[in-house]
Amino acid sequence: MNLKSLLMSSDERTVRILRRVLSDLEIDVTHCLTGDDAIRRISRQRFEAIIVDGANPEEAANVLVGAKAAPVNKRALAIVLVEAAVGLKGGFEMGAHFVLHKPFAVERAKASFRAVRALMKRERRLQMRVPVQIPVECYGSSRYKAKTLDLCEGGMAVQFAGPVAKESNLRFSFELPVINKTIEIYGDLAWESNSAQAGVRFKDATDEQRSILRRWVSSQLPEPESDDPPVNSRLTELSVGGCYLTTTSPFPRGTRVILSFKTADLKLRAGGVVLVAHPEVGMGVEFLQATTEQRDQVHRMIKTLRKNGDESPELQVEPDGLERSSMDDSVATLQISPPSGNEDALVKLFRHKFQVPVETFMQEMRQKT
Repeated sequence: MNLKSLLMSSDERTVRILRRVLSDLEIDVTHCLTGDDAIRRISRQRFEAIIVDGANPEEAANVLVGAKAAPVNKRALAIVLVEAAVGLKGGFEMGAHFVLHKPFAVERAKASFRAVRALMKRERRLQMRVPVQIPVECYGSSRYKAKTLDLCEGGMAVQFAGPVAKESNLRFSFELPVINKTIEIYGDLAWESNSAQAGVRFKDATDEQRSILRRWVSSQLPEPESDDPPVNSRLTELSVGGCYLTTTSPFPRGTRVILSFKTADLKLRAGGVVLVAHPEVGMGVEFLQATTEQRDQVHRMIKTLRKNGDESPELQVEPDGLERSSMDDSVATLQISPPSGNEDALVKLFRHKFQVPVETFMQEMRQKT
């Protein structure tokens, strides 16, 4: 099943190039000339990506607002095409996850959209729900009984036996059928209805839990889909809080990623979130360190990278979905953890300078490191 994108642009050259590029990447294109037409389409059809030409900033912003308001497209990847005069800052202010500069050539566009496609596929898999009824135990200040209505990698819809739990940070326990694996996982209620139904969004899942859920969901889908190969990148800056990776195919800002590094003796993995995305240049990643498991993974990777002695070791990067805060709040204000008095200098640069021109960013990064 091909991925689906909506493209709003009246620039014939841009449309021609993107049709070719996206077709080569097996991404279907629905083309709209106006914002009104795009919004009508968005309200009726699901797309994995919404691509808008920023020549008219107000119109582009309205389309992205409309996509976020449409239940079927609120998680669609938002890509804005801008002239150099508008820049990264202008594109992010329109609500973009990813900003591409016009004009662009076929190969340049294809390099950028390879990473975009990998994320689109990962997001679609995360949202593929399996209708299933499984008993669920829910623990908060009280104990609640429920059953699932459907289940996906990132969450589930449940039917409570009584009133819906009115608290956050709940713990859920259920056994996956067929493989007989018990999952105990924390989650928040994303929505609720008057009929005691609610949507649960999993959080702080371990690597093992993610793997089990991914395998089970894939085994239940009629057309299992493989992920794209990881993106190869070079490590150029490293701190205890994050790293900068050079690559021609960076992932969009707000992408949760898994970093992999191999030595002759072992393979290390660590999680992070992209805070800076420079098309064709690279990306700045903040390490995820909310749990003990995540902190241990990061510390092992940093220790090994620093001992390795290679000034620019190669890492592989694969997407693990869009960070929730980048979907629920303004993309321009995305933060993975609150700043502190001892804020890491590299991560601080990622957070506060992601909108500046690439040349300016690189100069400041060299000065800080």
